[in-house]
Amino acid sequence: MSSVKDFLRLLEDNKMVRKFPERLREIRAEKGLSQEALSKEVQISVGAISYWENGKSDIKSDQLIMLAKFFNVPTDYLLGLTEE
Repeated sequence: MSSVKDFLRLLEDNKMVRKFPERLREIRAEKGLSQEALSKEVQISVGAISYWENGKSDIKSDQLIMLAKFFNVPTDYLLGLTEE
């Protein structure tokens, strides 16, 4: 992220919100995990994971941090703010 202005532009475009479901689905699949398997690993309901992946629910910050740690990626990656 190069500046606050860029971050605000992302928020305005809603790109960050749309990117999280895609990133979560992709990284889960890359690790070979079903929603059910991920649910068991991180102790979050399958319903919550499904809602996040379908963009029907927002993730709480503590859950985002936990998923980032589980997948060993930065939270910014999951949010679509970085490509790595």
